[in-house]
Amino acid sequence: MNLLNNAIITTPNPLNEPIQTYAPGSPERVKLKRALAEAAAVQLDIPLIIGGREIRTGCLGEVVMPHDHQHILATYHKAGANEVRLAIDTAVAVQPLWQSFRWEERCAIFLKAAELLAGKYRVWLNAGAMLAGGKNAFQAEIDAACELIDFLRFNVRYAQEIYEKQPESSAGVWNYLQHRPLEGFVFAVTPFNFTAIAGNLPTAPAIMGNTVVWKPASSLVYTPYQFMQILQEAGLPPGVINFVPGSGAVVGDICLTDTNLAGVHFTGSTRVFHQMWRTIGENIGKYRSYPRLVGETGGKDFVFAHVSADVQALVTALVRGAFEYQGQKCSAASRAYIPRSIWPAVETGLREQLTRLKMGPPTDFRNFVGAVIDEAAFDTIAEFIDYAKNNGGGEILIGGSYDKTVGYFVEPTVILASDPHFKTMVEEIFGPVLTVYVYDDDEYAATLDLCDTSSAYALTGAIFARERSAVSLAQGRLEHAAGNFYINDKPTGAVVGQQPFGGGRASGTNDKAGSMANLMRWVSARTIKETFDPPVDFSYPFMDEE
Repeated sequence: MNLLNNAIITTPNPLNEPIQTYAPGSPERVKLKRALAEAAAVQLDIPLIIGGREIRTGCLGEVVMPHDHQHILATYHKAGANEVRLAIDTAVAVQPLWQSFRWEERCAIFLKAAELLAGKYRVWLNAGAMLAGGKNAFQAEIDAACELIDFLRFNVRYAQEIYEKQPESSAGVWNYLQHRPLEGFVFAVTPFNFTAIAGNLPTAPAIMGNTVVWKPASSLVYTPYQFMQILQEAGLPPGVINFVPGSGAVVGDICLTDTNLAGVHFTGSTRVFHQMWRTIGENIGKYRSYPRLVGETGGKDFVFAHVSADVQALVTALVRGAFEYQGQKCSAASRAYIPRSIWPAVETGLREQLTRLKMGPPTDFRNFVGAVIDEAAFDTIAEFIDYAKNNGGGEILIGGSYDKTVGYFVEPTVILASDPHFKTMVEEIFGPVLTVYVYDDDEYAATLDLCDTSSAYALTGAIFARERSAVSLAQGRLEHAAGNFYINDKPTGAVVGQQPFGGGRASGTNDKAGSMANLMRWVSARTIKETFDPPVDFSYPFMDEE
């Protein structure tokens, strides 16, 4: 271990993974259909994985299909206090070994995982994302396959670039930086809506030499477990990443107050991130170092149209941005500001496209929209729709139905708000609900300011306009309203290496997943100065004369 090979290593040039289409007659479609049938026919028993060892506690949770909630795909074992402490102790104990690996040795493991995912495990993981996560074939492909592969490959390159960045040296002096992993363990808390994010949050710190305790969302344990198996096959040493599903109260409370906590990598709700930050603040004196807090939280993402907008492109962006994956994206279009003069054409376009949109199980590839993730999400979204039905300031324009008899299905819904501060216009919903506010054409600048100030979030947003002056004004007025800002495109679909992702305000710390900035959060630099001819006397030349 740690043998010097006297080589300056260059990692493979990362390229974004090509998206497979799963078109009728394609070989990948046949493979995916087969994988779906095989996965649905088997009920998995998902253990904890701590130090490479499978642990079964007997305290079980269920993984069900969102589109058929009587179908149990798996049971998973929940960590108790003893298992959480074991995971922490294991991560801390393994770090010296993991840190002793040369950086390219660590990177090779994750590059191999990317190859395994791109090849023989692609449809296997995509099938899991469809059955357990409720994604259609395309949404699963761009997430569980392509984006996760991209995270692994690009993060390896970012690691190389971080290690390459070195300070200048003066005559007789050699200066350099050592980018050390953090001292302690990183607590990765991952969401239900993206397998790629679930995979990136523990692996990004691990690439930089950190060891990790990973708590997946209780509503998405299935694909994280699949990915954990891929990492093990790729050669990840036991204990580098410890897979610990369980309740947030049990796992989180212990990890967040442990002396060895070095960092938190989180994607989830703003409320939970606030609680985590508060807990760490209250315990700040007990940690070995100040924990790094990296969080991507909620969004109330907007599409803003100018009178010069291309109506057809705008309508398509609204439909895809709001309703792909049932609106369960932090970046999903949730509010729209439309000029009055083009609103009739936009409304007509929305009705026409939504009439053709099909909803149902993801196993039927004709369906664009599936079920939302679980009953809690279903009930919350239904409450917002009922609010619009029963309160002034907004009305249901399209959709508005929901049913959880078989699956957690919510019809794509468009609400027209006469009040720009209507509840569904300003609060995060995280479901297939788009609220539209129609403004007078001559109120463009004032409505930009309204958009900027009416939400606490600042994750993604889009401007649609042909006139460049309108685009320029929107970029300026909405500078802090979105960490990812799109011009004439929907506010979703950030690509690793192309659109680093993250937002500010109540949407998170904006540490830009899919960029070097995120990897920098998982190292602590040490400056080293070596002097080749050090002075041998204390005096300076200016002292030679009075």
